[in-house]
Amino acid sequence: MSNFNETISTYLKDKNMESLKKFLSTASNIEILNGIKDLSNEDQVIVYRLLSKDTALYIFEQLDTSLQQQLLGSFTHDKAIEIIREMAPDDRVRLLDELPATVAKNLIASLATEEREITSILMGYESQTAGRIMTTRYIRLQPKMLIKDALERLRISAKEENKETIYTIYVTDDQRKLIGVLSLRELIGADFEDSVENIMHEQVIKVSTDTDQEEVARLLQELDLLAIPVTDKEDRLVGIITIDDAVDILEDEATEDMFNKAGLSDMNRKEANRSQVLVNGSIWQIWKVRIPFLVITLFGGLLAGAVIANFEETLGSVAAVAVFIPIIMDMGGNVGTQSSTVFTRGFLLGHIRAEKIWRHIFREAGIGLSIGILIGTVTGILAAIWQGIPQLGWAVGLALVSTMTLATFLGFLVPYVLIRLNIDQAAGTDPLITSIKDITGLLFYFLLVNYFLGFMLPH
Repeated sequence: MSNFNETISTYLKDKNMESLKKFLSTASNIEILNGIKDLSNEDQVIVYRLLSKDTALYIFEQLDTSLQQQLLGSFTHDKAIEIIREMAPDDRVRLLDELPATVAKNLIASLATEEREITSILMGYESQTAGRIMTTRYIRLQPKMLIKDALERLRISAKEENKETIYTIYVTDDQRKLIGVLSLRELIGADFEDSVENIMHEQVIKVSTDTDQEEVARLLQELDLLAIPVTDKEDRLVGIITIDDAVDILEDEATEDMFNKAGLSDMNRKEANRSQVLVNGSIWQIWKVRIPFLVITLFGGLLAGAVIANFEETLGSVAAVAVFIPIIMDMGGNVGTQSSTVFTRGFLLGHIRAEKIWRHIFREAGIGLSIGILIGTVTGILAAIWQGIPQLGWAVGLALVSTMTLATFLGFLVPYVLIRLNIDQAAGTDPLITSIKDITGLLFYFLLVNYFLGFMLPH
């Protein structure tokens, strides 16, 4: 936990809201943005409500839509409406797209007439097009306007209106047709008595409302632009798209392309929904997912106990055998958890392909074998020296080799089977691996002990 979050947690624990509010007022937006993501849902709501209005709006617009939805759900109706009203049109549309239709409809209805019309216009464009993601908050000038008047217009706009950017300025005629562009630097450096049309650039790079959003984002990136204008079929300026939106689009598109390429788009959505339930669902929803697998683990533990009970005579004859049971079980469990984590990440990122699954599984089992040989050899030698029983060292070493090989095999196989059966692998993988590994690991160990130390056991 960062020092920032530790300070917040201390104030929250002490219920010292006045000091917390003062502390937040001195923090930077970046500190708050990074810090609020790591807080619990309850603490996020408290912290957010203590922020100043401007800071709260900035933070809210920068959050992922999933976190925006969580915060929105904790607000009163009036507070939710206030936030929606203050958001930039493109950010507002992005959030409304993720909300249930009835909720989005009610929030849109609460907007002022002008903002409601703007929002409806943007939502009327096709998904993933320039029209859908553009903002209508931009500055435009008339060509005949004097530079001194243009600067005054700019000053008023920057002060009174929430424009997306003032660094790129567009020039339109009386019919709002886009005829030129200039930068803030060019405007400031021009002669006050000159006119805008004399310093503007007539060649304007632009996109239309139906241009694909990824194409727009790449254009902004390749040409190193701060913003790009969006025009309708009549070449009228209707909005702009800024570089920060382009970065978000490229990240989203890269992730989507990666999942599509791997054939995992549906899985990604399912995992997101399951994660939402496990993190923010009701107790009953969480129970339904987690308890069945824990019951399996319970029965697995009972079966493992039965294995130990079946070899009670062995334990009674050579007490040193019991010393190494935790090592064998823990090492198998740890390497199995490593493998399941590697599989889940690799499968989601497309590094593990379903059509080559057995190749991946046996490769991981081979890795488990190599690790098992290394760990088993070292542990077997130590066991033989420590207990003075070379045969016990062989039993311990080979048990570790077999258990760790099996655990890595299961670490890839179990989550793959659960995914194929459309069962939550996040909740089910470790309990199933633990149960199978504990039973088989103990069985391997005691069979090896009986084989190598048979001469020491009563007949």
